[in-house]
Amino acid sequence: MIAQGLPVSLALGGLALFLGIGGAVIAGTHAGGLVDRIIMVKATLLTAIPTFVTGPALELVFALWLQWLPVSGLDGAASLVLPVIALALPVAGAIARLARAGLAVALAQDHVLAARPRGLSPRSILLRHALRPALVPVMSYLGPAAAGLLTGAVVIEAVFGLPGLGRYFVQGALNRDYPLVLGVVILYAALILLFNLLADLAYGWLDPRVRG
Repeated sequence: MIAQGLPVSLALGGLALFLGIGGAVIAGTHAGGLVDRIIMVKATLLTAIPTFVTGPALELVFALWLQWLPVSGLDGAASLVLPVIALALPVAGAIARLARAGLAVALAQDHVLAARPRGLSPRSILLRHALRPALVPVMSYLGPAAAGLLTGAVVIEAVFGLPGLGRYFVQGALNRDYPLVLGVVILYAALILLFNLLADLAYGWLDPRVRG
């Protein structure tokens, strides 16, 4: 059961982690402008709204009222759209705020400003000089964020009826299936340790000064 549910939970968490970077890049490159303010206001609101509110709201609007997406269950990629969005919104809002702040600071550095008169395109400046240091505060957040996604997936999988680890964990607790509950807890603990380790390694790669 754990082997069947793990890919679903990892897919939800993995897709959720990458939704905040695009908005952060747009906000950071337009720092102080109207687009930046709109994105940051939305990011603040998204961070404050829990998943057990956004999940049923998305399900009600897009699945029941508009009938654009499936209500529950796992039947193709369309079934993952609403769960991924509901799970990603709080984390994406926090990532967008952190990455936007780091990107705005990185774009104001002297070596980045000096790269523009040398003829480098804005895209090259962003990818080669600004994006890497801007992701340093994001990496510090990703370890706890991964743990939050794992625990938040319990609610999302229950709301959308997905056969993931969270749903099996709840069923195991209700049915007093202690081996299943213990297995899921051990796996969650191992994944949290692994994600924190990967975040620390990525932090050292982004900022070589911490290696010493």
